[in-house]
Amino acid sequence: MASSSSAETKLATAKTVLSTAASVAATAMLVRSIAQDFLPHEIQHYFFSGISSFFSRFSSQLTMVIEEFDGLVNNQIYEAAEIYLGSKVSPSTHRIKVSKPEKENNFTITMESNQEIVDVFNGIKFNWILVSRQVESNFHNPRDLNSTLRSEVRSFELSFHKKQRDLVLNSYLPHIVKQSKSMKQEKKTLKIFTVDYQNMYCNIAEAWIPTNLDHPATFETLALDSDIKSFILHDLERFIKRKEYYRKVGKAWKRGYLLYGPPGTGKSSLIAAMANHLNFDIYDLELTELNNNSELRRLLVAMANRSILVVEDIDCTIEFQDRMAESRALHPHGSQEKQVTLSGLLNFIDGLWSSCGDERIIVFTTNHKEKLDPALLRPGRMDVHVHMSYCSPSGFRLLAANYLGIKDHLLFGEIEEQIDMTKVTPAEVAEQLIKSDEPGIALQGLIEFLKVKKKENEEADEEAKRKQAEVEAKEAEAEAGIKDKKYDNDEKSSEKK
Repeated sequence: MASSSSAETKLATAKTVLSTAASVAATAMLVRSIAQDFLPHEIQHYFFSGISSFFSRFSSQLTMVIEEFDGLVNNQIYEAAEIYLGSKVSPSTHRIKVSKPEKENNFTITMESNQEIVDVFNGIKFNWILVSRQVESNFHNPRDLNSTLRSEVRSFELSFHKKQRDLVLNSYLPHIVKQSKSMKQEKKTLKIFTVDYQNMYCNIAEAWIPTNLDHPATFETLALDSDIKSFILHDLERFIKRKEYYRKVGKAWKRGYLLYGPPGTGKSSLIAAMANHLNFDIYDLELTELNNNSELRRLLVAMANRSILVVEDIDCTIEFQDRMAESRALHPHGSQEKQVTLSGLLNFIDGLWSSCGDERIIVFTTNHKEKLDPALLRPGRMDVHVHMSYCSPSGFRLLAANYLGIKDHLLFGEIEEQIDMTKVTPAEVAEQLIKSDEPGIALQGLIEFLKVKKKENEEADEEAKRKQAEVEAKEAEAEAGIKDKKYDNDEKSSEKK
């Protein structure tokens, strides 16, 4: 009898609890419906945040909110999480966003709003939700003056047990940032940037105009001495792995290369091969278009990390600028010519401004190394000097394999003998090989070209010797004239005495 009464009491209690819970749930649904129908979005957000905050006091879960923007700048953690979570889509995920910019090669996968992704790190589960809400904007739609544009505010909510807080801050989030950087680097489409002179003083992010870099050059296709190629590859690989070393020794994380040699020896192709190997963007800078050092600094600060700055024909762009600056100092009312000084360039390469960016490679090219100021050539500025010389027999064989698809031929011996005796650039050899798909015809054409080229080189050498002899003769004549004049003056002086 007692047990029956106890069971009835428990049943009544359960009914009461269920009834109360149902009433509370119904009331909550009613309140939520009324709030959504009658309250403005801002008040709704405040109201529901308050309820959520109340119940969270009794939960062991901690939620971190990672907003898309930190003030007026992008939030690095949000960007990293967006890239990282795109690779964590599971079969249980119902909706994702897929995009592909017109000039990009790869698809981009990101989370859709209000979708949840569970990630596991060190055996611990972390729940991610992308939260999106609409807010009123002050801007009007130009097609409908009575309407207002609605702006989307996005944030990630990361939930985990409160005791994992230090793990998240010290290990998990840094892991996401590092992984996202690697993923972004692997997927990115290489760009070559040129200066947008019209927008240089507007948004600093728009100072450079990007274009896809589709140059096919690789270290395997370069007609360059194998020892030089191996050295450059080893140097590049060592550079990108030495972040902590550069920090330890107190140097900016950058590397300078000087490529020098005659035109057509493959300097531009080597730069493209470096970019393709490292997956670094290229920033092409024309110094003669800049007005002063301030513009130079502004452009160089606007460069992204993991990039290559290229200044071609440096001997033609910076040679006399410092002297021109001194001349203007002496004549302050003179004409204001364009001025980027050598000291301004060196300050970025090796001065205080060199620390404004990491993992950068600076490449200068020149046809005349002897014309450059020694201050530009020393280690710490141009660390590696690469002589891009004329085509060698091994370079010819590589070009023949690339252009004709052959590794040997009866005419190879004669061609290699001619190349050893002739100053001919890889570009000139490649131009001959590309003229025919038939190896025999192309190689025979190259032989005839090398004979003509050899004759032209000999004539050019004779002409250079003749001009040099004329110069030396004039200098000797002038020196003799000075001596005769001095002798006459001495004689006249003696006679007067």
